[in-house]
Amino acid sequence: MSQDSHDSSLNINFLKESVLRRLCECLDKANNKGWRKLGETVNTDRRFKVSLDDMEMCSLKVLEVEGSPSRTLLRLMGDRGCTLSNLLEFLKIMGHTEAIQCLKSGIQILVQPQSVAVIAGHSVRLSCYAAGTSTVQYQWFKAKEEVPGSFSPDLLLSPVQLQDAGFYICRVNCGESFDFSQWAQVDVLDVIPSYGLMSLPSEGRLRVVIQPKPQSLVVGDALYLECGAVGKPLPHFQWYRNGVPLKNATKRKFTISYVSLEHQGRYRCEISCNNERTWSNEVAILVGPRTSFKFSGATECSEDDFLAFGQINSLEKPYATDKVALLIGNMSYQNHPQLKAPMVDVYDLTNLLRQLNFKVVSLLDLTESEMRNAVEEFLSLLHKGVYGLLYYAGHGYENFGNSFMVPVDAPNPYRSANCLCVQSILKLMQEKETGLNVFLLDMCRKRNFHDKDMRNVMLKVTANIVFGYATCQDAEAFELSSSGLTNGVFIKFLKGRLLEDEKITVLLDRVAEDMGQFDPTKGKQALEIRSSLSERRSLTDPILPGDCSDVAQAHNLLWAKAHELPESMTLDFDCGVQIKMGFAAEFSNVLIIYTNIVKKPEEMSTCQAHLINLSDLDPKVMNKETPEETGSYLLSGSLPQHCLYTRLSSLQKLKENLVFTVCLQAEFTSLEEQVQWTKEVDIGKPLIAKLDLHRPTRRNSCQQTCLMPHSPCSSPSPSPGAERLLLQQIPFLQPPHSNPYLNVYEPLHGAVGGFGNTLHGDYEYHYEESPYSPYRPLPSVPIETTDDIEDVQNKFMNSLHLYNLP
Repeated sequence: MSQDSHDSSLNINFLKESVLRRLCECLDKANNKGWRKLGETVNTDRRFKVSLDDMEMCSLKVLEVEGSPSRTLLRLMGDRGCTLSNLLEFLKIMGHTEAIQCLKSGIQILVQPQSVAVIAGHSVRLSCYAAGTSTVQYQWFKAKEEVPGSFSPDLLLSPVQLQDAGFYICRVNCGESFDFSQWAQVDVLDVIPSYGLMSLPSEGRLRVVIQPKPQSLVVGDALYLECGAVGKPLPHFQWYRNGVPLKNATKRKFTISYVSLEHQGRYRCEISCNNERTWSNEVAILVGPRTSFKFSGATECSEDDFLAFGQINSLEKPYATDKVALLIGNMSYQNHPQLKAPMVDVYDLTNLLRQLNFKVVSLLDLTESEMRNAVEEFLSLLHKGVYGLLYYAGHGYENFGNSFMVPVDAPNPYRSANCLCVQSILKLMQEKETGLNVFLLDMCRKRNFHDKDMRNVMLKVTANIVFGYATCQDAEAFELSSSGLTNGVFIKFLKGRLLEDEKITVLLDRVAEDMGQFDPTKGKQALEIRSSLSERRSLTDPILPGDCSDVAQAHNLLWAKAHELPESMTLDFDCGVQIKMGFAAEFSNVLIIYTNIVKKPEEMSTCQAHLINLSDLDPKVMNKETPEETGSYLLSGSLPQHCLYTRLSSLQKLKENLVFTVCLQAEFTSLEEQVQWTKEVDIGKPLIAKLDLHRPTRRNSCQQTCLMPHSPCSSPSPSPGAERLLLQQIPFLQPPHSNPYLNVYEPLHGAVGGFGNTLHGDYEYHYEESPYSPYRPLPSVPIETTDDIEDVQNKFMNSLHLYNLP
């Protein structure tokens, strides 16, 4: 937003030159309300005290050509920290209405246009809203040319064409004054329309729509790589070769006019927007010599033979046809001790896996039926060659070699009928012919003596399975006791290694060594790795999409839709108030709504906007002035400031569209009573709510079709669903044994079905205190600059010979 005279916290030294000039003309007049009177008034405030010497220096300015005592006085006040609100207060004391009017006559740009990348054929709306003392008029420019008929605060390009790409700016006129908005770039991507692609919004979650292509070249050829992503504001790009960032390769198109042998390697592009990062596919660029060569003394090969040979060799490195990860963190247990670390762990792991180009679904606090349905959706994304990763943090146990994940609604004590068996999920993953199956289980592995079932899960013999257990068999896992944002012990060390380009088992070995040096848990928690992996497969392997079926493509599109944020919106009330509403995702099932009043009539003294009547999801904490007050410490540094915030968790329970009411309450200077307006807003089913995970587990559920003895679906003990538990109003039950946490660390994700022992110790490990709750992780906000905008702005300003820029 431009710095204008309506920003009361603005230092007066940063007022616009045109405003200062008008103000000084008023104060330089020799009367009882001139600059001397201002100096006397300021002198009563110790913060900006003006000495006699200062006043004498100001008076001498009248001897200079175009000298201004008022300007010198204002500069002294600004150097001592005087703000616009302070100056207005002094002028009110003086009763200088003319000077006050000078400060209120500027143009205030309330909404700036934002750069955007969009697919050709979509619609683009650039907005510039401003306020002034009189009627405000608008004129849009593309570069230095006026856009015909663009006299509205909204410039709509629908449908946007390739020739519409470029830089746009809006001129705001108010009487004889005018101001310019920020520059906004429109990048139009030429993408062949496909099912689901045309429904992608221009803002919301970052989406890659153009992938670079692998190429086989010879020395002297030109290399041309292109990557495209839709997003608002405009995404930023950084190209990498063999994991190393390339200098001056920050555009979405990367070219080398003359390639040499040293340019051969693996290329991919990092894309960022709103502090969110993702990666393009990694592609192999092969470069061969122009001369023919021989494999043996008698066989000569041409360039085409060499390139074909190179393409075959390029496939020797393992690759995935896709990468999919399901991350579940259970903390808010109804009948068992609450946990802290899973939220931070899931959040950190989500950000890291997205950097490795995984499709990530991150979910918190799921009931049994919700967990089963989430796993079913996860399995639907798997097909031949896909890397599948399942991470679970919460209570758990292990019986007879089988691991069980405990939902938040599990009874006390729980049994296998109430939990999800990890090995049953692995069996179903094997049926998808996945390329790699990784399980990271951040839970306890103590025996559950209430569960007498001996499972017999018949797994296939495949050389692509990796288990990373946070602790050894029949042992507990721990989370550190701290008032800040703290990971569990496993993720504390895993997140420092996860991006390494190493075989997954080698990476986990290094994590195990790191954990082994951690004094607070030494001898009590050790990472255990089980693997049948025979190839050098790593989480950094490139993605080379295979010939997946139409069903797989449909599931991928559904996954994309389930991670779309609602588009930000502007609400216009009849009273003249305008409200901006935006949305941010903390997890796949946690939504942040923020509202801000961007325009109100002058005759309105105060106004506030609140959200009420949220369907199905009426949170206890809403309409707060900071994200932290809603419990959203994770996004507190990335959300827009000066808004009201509401945090909606458990979106998977949303059965209908999310509908709520925006209630506007206002007071007018001419009225004693408060006036109220309302608007109903329907944002559909945001994020994971589109998948209807709240539904009862279906009869043809993937976990119920797993034909094995003692499966959860065939167990004689019925599994109490979330709705039945709520109807029965089961009270909170403590486990029969006491659970005193250690001073430094606590048993994490323990099997607490009425068994097990609590560890005690005298270790003392101090973490730096944090003001944030341990339930919060950190992240995301737009950066509006590009390398090109400054050059375009200079050219544009130089071309405006007719205008006297302030």
